[in-house]
Amino acid sequence: MKYFGGCDVGSTYTKAVILDETGRICADTTIRSKINSQASAEAAMTEVLHKVGLNSSEELAYLIGTGYGRNKVPFADENISEISCHAMGVHVTDPTVKAIIDIGGQDVKGISIDTDGTVKNFAMNDKCAAGTGRFYEAMARSFEMTLPEFSDLSLSARNVIPITAQCTVFAESEVITLVGEGKPMDEIAAGIQMAVAKRCFVMCKKAGATDSITLTGGCAKNAGLKQAIERVLKLKVIDLKTDPQLMGALGAAEFARQKGLAKA
Repeated sequence: MKYFGGCDVGSTYTKAVILDETGRICADTTIRSKINSQASAEAAMTEVLHKVGLNSSEELAYLIGTGYGRNKVPFADENISEISCHAMGVHVTDPTVKAIIDIGGQDVKGISIDTDGTVKNFAMNDKCAAGTGRFYEAMARSFEMTLPEFSDLSLSARNVIPITAQCTVFAESEVITLVGEGKPMDEIAAGIQMAVAKRCFVMCKKAGATDSITLTGGCAKNAGLKQAIERVLKLKVIDLKTDPQLMGALGAAEFARQKGLAKA
C-alpha cells in the first residue's frame, strides 16, 4: 500500500493528513504551530506517520507542503499554495460546494472552485488581522473565555451591540470598554460576529457565492460566526463532513496522491 501526505503549516496551527491510494484518510493531526515552521512540520508529520506505522516521510510515495510555512517543509516533494489546497480539499469532501471562505490565523480568503477542484477565482484580505483567527483569540481574551466558549456566546443574544472599530487593537479596546460598562456579554459577542460577517461580504462576492458557501480553517468551527454569516449574507453555510480545519492538508495530500500515482 502506498501512502501520500499533505502538510499545512499555518501561522497558528499546523495540520497533516495521510491518504492511501484510494483517497481514504488514514491519519490526520492538528497541532499548535511552533515559532519555527520547519519544527512545526516535523512534529505534525511525525504524529501522522506513526499512526500509519511509518518511521519517516521518505516512506511516503509523495508529500506536498502548503500554508503559511510551506517553503519550510524540507522533506516535501513540492509545495502548493493553500488557496489551491483548500479548494481541492473541499472538492474531494463535497463536490457540490463551489464557494469557500477560508478564515486563517492571519488572513481571510474567498475562493471559487471549478468543477475539477481547481481555483476559478479568489480574493484575499491580508492587510488587516480583523476577522482572522488572531482576532478571535484577542476577543476571547477580552471576555476571559476559551475560543469554543466565545464562539457559542452570541447564540443566546436577543439583541446586537454593534462593534464599530475595524482594527483588532481598537476593537479589543472597544469590547473591553463595553464589558466594563456592564453591557450584556452575549450581545457584545453578537456584534463581533456580525462585524466579521460583514467583512466577509466582499470575499463571498469574489468567490461567486450565490446561495451557499462553506467555511474552512479553525474559525469554521465558530457557531456564532456561521449564524452571523447566514443572517448578514443570506447564504446557507454548508457543514463539511470532514474537519474544516484539515482542508488545506487534505487538499495537499490529494494533490500528492494524484501526482504520485501519475508518476508511478
